[in-house]
Amino acid sequence: MFTPALFSVSYAGLWGQAVLSLPNFVRHAARMGYRHVMLAGKRPHLSVLDFHDAERSALRDVMDECGVSAPIIGAYVDAAGGTAAEVPYLEMQIAYVDQLARMGTPLGTNIVRVFTGYERSDGDTTRVWNTTVLMLREMCDRLQPRGQVLAVQNHHDLAVETSALLELLSDVNRPNCKLGFDAWSPALRGEDLYTAAKMAAPHTAITTNADYVRFERFAYRPELINYDRRLTPLVRAVPFGTGFIDYSAFFAGLKDGGFTGLATYEMCSPLRGGGQIENLNRYAQTYLEWMRQHGLIGSAMSQSH
Repeated sequence: MFTPALFSVSYAGLWGQAVLSLPNFVRHAARMGYRHVMLAGKRPHLSVLDFHDAERSALRDVMDECGVSAPIIGAYVDAAGGTAAEVPYLEMQIAYVDQLARMGTPLGTNIVRVFTGYERSDGDTTRVWNTTVLMLREMCDRLQPRGQVLAVQNHHDLAVETSALLELLSDVNRPNCKLGFDAWSPALRGEDLYTAAKMAAPHTAITTNADYVRFERFAYRPELINYDRRLTPLVRAVPFGTGFIDYSAFFAGLKDGGFTGLATYEMCSPLRGGGQIENLNRYAQTYLEWMRQHGLIGSAMSQSH
């Protein structure tokens, strides 16, 4: 069995969705049947600039009242982003993740999700790789005394292919460095989902899930009275189980590889049907229902409260 969670970024308004404060999000998640949530480590949610002791205490009270835990915080980093040598960019990111982890301690957070880095125009992949390794190592070392895990998501360009991600994990070489392994990226890039998930599963702390459809793109050429095909399709989020991602194979690979942990649902792009709260709720509840129907969570977990 997997343990479902709901990512607060789904109700943060960043892609035109309805916005809920973190306390209201927790209440809302509980009413839909989620007992666990992932908190977005940025505005308008768990910002290191805005969320102080009083806000954390109030959120903890709401979590206790609703019977909801927050085992994961999502941090937003890019090891390749700094371009000016005199700016301590890497130190800022390490400090940001460390502060999020500290903020999460009284909330019961034991996992901080991070990324690697995007490709740079200068093409210096080896330097970015080494910088990423150093960044992840220090983040792990700062989380370790609090018993917290760093989960590296296969999202950014560097080490996004599964075998490369495992190579990066080996280079980091920290026992509390794990994976936040998702189906979205390998599915878009054409990896076999069962094989990739089974390979990543022994190293995986969480998985974050959403489903999508793809649309081919074309540009009209009037002189030819015809179209040029664009290489990269447009991708759009749809209700879980109705897109092109083979989640049955993905979850089977995770399970056969030994992972049965937290499976978080997110709405982190424009949605078919719009961003009104009724549509967000429909997507969040469809995920629970699909997971229940496929025997991946217990039936009690999908009941609204």
